[in-house]
Amino acid sequence: MIKQDSTSSAASNGAASKNGAERYQSEKVRVAIIGVGNCASAFVQGVHHYRDANPAERVPGLMHVDLGGYHVRDIEFTAAFDIDVTKVGKDLGQAIWAGENNTIQFAKVPKRLRVPVHRGMTHDGLGYYLKQKITKAPGETADIVRILSETRTDVVVSYLPVGSEQATKWYVEQVLEAGCGFVNCIPVFIAREDYWNRRFKEARLPIVGDDIKSQVGATIVHRALARLLADRGVKMLRTSQLNVGGNMDFYNMLERERLESKKISKTAAVTSIMDETLPADDVYIGPSDYVPWLGDRKWAHIRVEGQAFGDVPLNLELKLEVWDSPNSAGIVIDAVRCCKLALNHGLGGQLDGPSSYLMKSPHDQRPDDQARAETERFIAKYSRRAGRPASRTRGSAVTAAR
Repeated sequence: MIKQDSTSSAASNGAASKNGAERYQSEKVRVAIIGVGNCASAFVQGVHHYRDANPAERVPGLMHVDLGGYHVRDIEFTAAFDIDVTKVGKDLGQAIWAGENNTIQFAKVPKRLRVPVHRGMTHDGLGYYLKQKITKAPGETADIVRILSETRTDVVVSYLPVGSEQATKWYVEQVLEAGCGFVNCIPVFIAREDYWNRRFKEARLPIVGDDIKSQVGATIVHRALARLLADRGVKMLRTSQLNVGGNMDFYNMLERERLESKKISKTAAVTSIMDETLPADDVYIGPSDYVPWLGDRKWAHIRVEGQAFGDVPLNLELKLEVWDSPNSAGIVIDAVRCCKLALNHGLGGQLDGPSSYLMKSPHDQRPDDQARAETERFIAKYSRRAGRPASRTRGSAVTAAR
């Protein structure tokens, strides 16, 4: 248990943490990571890979080299948390290659980043299948609040395994108490829920979530197809999306009980922008199987059956192959910088534009072109170049749209 005084207890009930205001600075985006798996590896690699990217040029792989005055190289890692015995106690620069991590190496990362991996909380983070591959590190859970506070962390990114409902909510309480922004990359619903949205608003802390929508992944492609058919007058009759991969995410999801929120998230992301509501039996969207030799690659098989002019059938099949974890890293690089802009200006709650653009399950769904436009407006409004950030003293905060 983490020891609480009256101040931290107030923070956990939704008030802003006292230690937050004094430690925020505007020069860097200081980020802590929960879960040092493939996605964390791609995130860390990406920050090093793009540190010399030219903001004046179109850089392959990035949506924003500079986002609101923050370059990719302005992201600094402060702490990491995991439960894997092969990672806990190591430097983050070594832990991203440890254990069952099997994503592609596309950047050279120093072995010593001077960022330790601390023993995290387990709760329901280890499912039936992951227990067969991962051994828990000995020792007690680290004092998360103290570490986040002492490292002056701005934003915490959650890469917990799918199905980690209890663990996610436990970590969210620590994040609120420590006074940090939060990026929820997994399908445990936090940002989209009114209860948690209110807690982050009251604490004047931003959240981007829920469930990462990869750069060009199965969800964004499927959404684009659904919107295309509707805009061109084709009625969608039935559709499926079958995903297979060979990383620990897919291995974990062999436990079907952990898949409920994932299927809800992926299905709603596609069906929410359709013109018609399809019968439940005519829509199947979700992870399907684990193929070890695929490694961190994911294959997505999408099929759409529709009714076109003259009621003539129109059928479409598509296969998408991506490296799963790098496909999400650029999204997180933007999400943490959006959170930093919000922190600078005292914004609390779900960041509506960025969440709808970057995540599968935001509080409010909308077509991706609208979400992108709202995100660009958010960045322009709260850019460091747009004016001096608002003070974070109590009572002066501006609240986000939702």
